Parts: sequence; structure tokens; C-alpha cells
Amino acid sequence: MSSTVETEHHAPAPAEPVRDGIWRRPLKNTGLVGFLTTVDHKKIGIGYALGALFFLLLGGIEALIIRAQLMYPEQELISARTYNQLFTMHGTTMIFLAVMPLSAAFFNYIMPLQIGARDVAFPRMNALGLWCFLLGGVILNLSWFFPGGAPAIGWFAYAPLTDRQYSPEMGTDFWIMGLQILGIASLVGAFNFITTIVNMRAPGLSMMRLPLFTWMTLITSFLIILAFPAITIALVELMFDRHFGTYFFNVEGGGKPILWQHLFWIFGHPEVYILILPAMGIISEILPVFSRKPLFGYPLIVFSGAVIGFLGFAVWSHHMFTTGLGVVATTAFAFLTMLIAIPTGVKIFNWIGTMWGGRIRFTTPMLFSVGFIWMFMMGGFTGIMHSSPPVDAQQQDTYFVVAHFHYVLIGGSIFALFAGMYYWFPKVSGRLMDDFVGKIVFYLMFIGFNLAFFPMHILGMTGMPRRTHTYKSEMGWDQSNFWSTVGAFILGIGILIFVIQMVYAFYKGGKAPKDPWDSRTLEWDTDSPPKEYNFAYTPVIHARDQVWEDKYGVEAKRMEKIAPGKHGIHMPDQSWWPLITSIGIFIACLGMVFHKQPVPLTAEAVFGLEIVIAGLVATFIGMAAWALEGPGGFHLHPDPAEYAGATPAPEDEHGHH
Repeated sequence: MSSTVETEHHAPAPAEPVRDGIWRRPLKNTGLVGFLTTVDHKKIGIGYALGALFFLLLGGIEALIIRAQLMYPEQELISARTYNQLFTMHGTTMIFLAVMPLSAAFFNYIMPLQIGARDVAFPRMNALGLWCFLLGGVILNLSWFFPGGAPAIGWFAYAPLTDRQYSPEMGTDFWIMGLQILGIASLVGAFNFITTIVNMRAPGLSMMRLPLFTWMTLITSFLIILAFPAITIALVELMFDRHFGTYFFNVEGGGKPILWQHLFWIFGHPEVYILILPAMGIISEILPVFSRKPLFGYPLIVFSGAVIGFLGFAVWSHHMFTTGLGVVATTAFAFLTMLIAIPTGVKIFNWIGTMWGGRIRFTTPMLFSVGFIWMFMMGGFTGIMHSSPPVDAQQQDTYFVVAHFHYVLIGGSIFALFAGMYYWFPKVSGRLMDDFVGKIVFYLMFIGFNLAFFPMHILGMTGMPRRTHTYKSEMGWDQSNFWSTVGAFILGIGILIFVIQMVYAFYKGGKAPKDPWDSRTLEWDTDSPPKEYNFAYTPVIHARDQVWEDKYGVEAKRMEKIAPGKHGIHMPDQSWWPLITSIGIFIACLGMVFHKQPVPLTAEAVFGLEIVIAGLVATFIGMAAWALEGPGGFHLHPDPAEYAGATPAPEDEHGHH
């Protein structure tokens, strides 16, 4: 086979892949230009991860300042307004700038490798998503540096608090525009991932052979597409109320503040599953590897994930049980909230079934995975409690609710994402992270997390309200708040050690073999880190865990490989235009922040409109040039040794999907 391939290329194996230009010369693929113009899904995934980790640290610092303020009664480390700004930015940052982008980092980097693709369906659109994410994060945090500072409205921004009468500062406008840009990033990514999974799977990789992480990527992407229009509409209406004098949420003009809550939570509860389903996918990949068993009940986990996504749109008003919905609506949403616990429980039993009887290796990724199961169950139990309207009425707006959603989103999402970072770090970097240090990180985070958030259940049951700037000693909340703050700092130390360990391992870690974990899925059949083209061949799949079957299958279902044709592998060109388009959107949104209601037409309003127009022009130029740029691309001829033994592609194939 290999001789046939060499004859086809008429050349010995080159040291580096040979590039044949097609429409134009490729841009430099390294350094700053390479980063700013990249369309490589792997580099974009790394960009998402680095940005998300930065914002994770920023949101964590905000949380530690909050906890330091509450460590002792009647402290005044920060003012009440600064406290409100901090919890607003902390919640917004953690949800929109940390957990979601970290999930997107895995979607970008891992999913195309798992399905045998060489990139996502729309590489330049993928780059646009990355730049919109980063610039949206910039807009959100720019508010700290302008008069009035950051928004003080909570991450949920309930009306009428967001009206100009109560929030005249620009912080709320920065918040609105930042979320709009982040919504663009999420939507273009979701459409891209769905198209990639549906159309670019390797031959033989049927839907019921997809890795679980790819399945959760697909379901999450559909949730984003269906949920984000609601928050987009709400933000546009709020923008019109603040800038153009409309009355969507203003009672004096006939508006209804309750409308904001419905629109927000129609998005907000599916958002919970947008955050947790990727975590479930990561866990479903790690547990079989370190239990050395196939995933127990694969079809049930797939369908339970789909059911969770469907029911997630039917339970939003359990966030509004105390708003006077009426008996019928309250009963319906209570029942549906209880019902959604069933598919979640199915997943948990399947994960336990995967570990049962397995030869478990308690590596760092496995410890984080088992920790995820336990703490997500804790958050789920308190969530079921809130499905009862009488219980919810007692616990509404208390620290019990804070404990609940942190057990779901930190004990759940963050722990699973850390498991994924330890698991796939060798694939991304080609280096290993020290397992002993990783276990120290896990235990610090596990102990710190439970010490920080378990006492909040007690605080909530004894009546401490959420969003409390300070409290008196006679309330009896001193000890719980003290230990909660101690736990938060231990958790922060664990995360800081992880960041230091990751940076050190990237430069000094031991070299990782191709498959250090003895894994099961297709991404581990590539180099670590993968080449620009991912696979030198097109894999043909015959089993769900094809890589495992290739190594250990009783009836060895060997992976077939199709070598590229004489044209080599087609790769997309780099491009400046996604970055320029996103900068145009950024400028236009910044202009809207400075724009005021144009009656009377003040100098400030004119200045804001000028910025908006300049941004729209830049956006139009970027999109027009993007459209006129054409498909472009170039051909790569990898070293034939990489696909030795592969079947040569037919003459009329171009060696790409």
C-alpha cells in the first residue's frame, strides 16, 4: 500500500508537509499574524480556552472580594454599591465569559477530531465567533473604567431596576451590548457545530456511533439556537427603553416588568443545560477510559440528553413561583421540574454502571469526574426541593439558592471542565501534567468548594438573604460566613495552582505519547498535538469505540484508512476579515453605549451615533470583503509515512471532506 502511495506522489517523504497554493499564497501561519488570521479550529479552541481561563480568574477574584466582605459581620471593606457591582459582574463573567467559552473551547478543539474531520464546516465564521467572544468580554469589563462603574443590576437584570431612572450610569449599557456581542459568538458557533457534525463525519461514523461528547455538543448547539433569541429580544427591548424612550418594561408607560422575567428565564433555564450538558459529555468520555469498560447504556445517555434539552424549555417559570403566576401555571411548572430529574437520574445511574466492576484508575481526570457526579447530585437534590412551590417560597432569594446553583455550576460544570482539561491537555500540548500535583489541585478544590458552599444551605435555612452587603452579629450567621470565606480562598488557591501547573507543563512537562490514557475515541489516533490537517488519511469507522476495537477488539475491527488523492489535503486559507468584522461590531456597540435618547439632540448623542455609523461601516466592509474573498485554500501533501498501509483515494477525489 505504501509503495502505491509513494508512486502517486512521485517523491520521497518530505520532512514537512508540502504546500501547493491554489488561489493565493497562504498567510504566515505563526506568530501574531498567524493568531489574528487563523481559521484552524484547534488554534481557535485554544484561544477560547485562554480567554475563558482569564475571565475565570477575574470572576474568581470578584467572588473572593465578596466573600472577604462577608467574612465578619458589619464589615465595610467595600461599599454597598461596589458589592452590587461585584456580584453582577461575577455572575455575568462566570456564566457568559468562563463556563460557556470553556465548553466552546472543547467543542472547537475536540469535536472535529472525534468525528474524523479536518476542520469545522465554516472556518472563518468560527474565527468570527472567537473574536466576538473576546471583544464582548472587553465591552462588559470596560464599564469599570467609566463614570458610574460596572452595572449594579445582578446578572439577571430584573426590570425596572435597569430603567434609566434607577440605573442612569453607562454600566447597564455596557452590559447590554456586551451580551449582544457574546450572543453572536454563541450563535455562529452553534450553527457551525451542527453543520459540522451532521455533514462532516468520517465514513461509517453513524449518529449512534458518535462519541458522547460530540452528541452533547450537538444537543447544546440546538439549545443555544433556540434559547438565545429570547434573551436577544429582551436585550433589544431594554436597549430601546433606555435609548429611544419606549416602554416595554416601564410601568408608567404601560410596560410590564414581569415580561423581562419571562423572556430572561425562557433563555435562562435552557442556559443551565447549555452549561451542564457539555460537562456531562466530558464525563461520559472519561469514565469508560479510566474504568476500562465501555460506557454503560450508551443509547440511554444519548436520549436522556435529548430529553433534558427538550424539557429544559418547559420549566422556566419555576424561577418565578413567588411572582403570582396562579395555581394552574405553578402546578404545571412544578410537575415538569420534577419530571426533568428523571433523565438526569438516568445519566447518573449509567455513569455508576460504567464504573461498577471496572478496573478503575484514580488519575486526576477520574477524580474530577467522580467529584462531579457527587456534587452535581447534591445540587440536583436541592433543585428537586425547589420544584415544590411551598419550599421554594421559603427558600426564595436566600443563600440556600446560592448554594444550590453553585453546586450545579461549580461542583458540576467547573469540575467536569477541569477533568476535561487534565484529560485532553496531552492531546493539545503534547506534554503531560504531573498527576501528583493534579491530585493536590483536586483535593484543594473539592475541600474548598464544599467548605465554601455547604454552609450556605444553613445560612439560607436560617434566613440570610441573597445579595446581602453586610449583617449583624446577632443574626447568628457569623460562623457559617467565616468558614464559607475560608473555603472560597482554599478553592481559589487550588485553581491558581492549576493555572501555574498548566503553564509549567506546557513548557517543561514530560513528552506525551500519542495515547497516554489508553483511550477509546478517534482524537487519540492523531499526533499529540495534531498536525494542521488533523488526519493524514480519511478514517473509515466500523465500531463505536473504533480506536479501542483497533487495539483490543476480539474480532479485530481494524480501522480502514483512505490516503489523500494526488491533489493532497485541501485546507482553508487564513483571513483578516473575521477579525475586522468583529471589530466593526465592537465599535458599533460601543457607540450605542455612548448614545443617549436624541430628544433633545445633544453633542453626546451625536458623538455616539457617529461611532455607531463608523462601526456599521467597518462591519459592512469586513462582511463584503469576506464574501468577495472567495473560498481560497491550499493543498497539503503530508509525509506518506503517516498513512502507510492506507488505501489510495480514487483518482477523482481531492483528499478532503
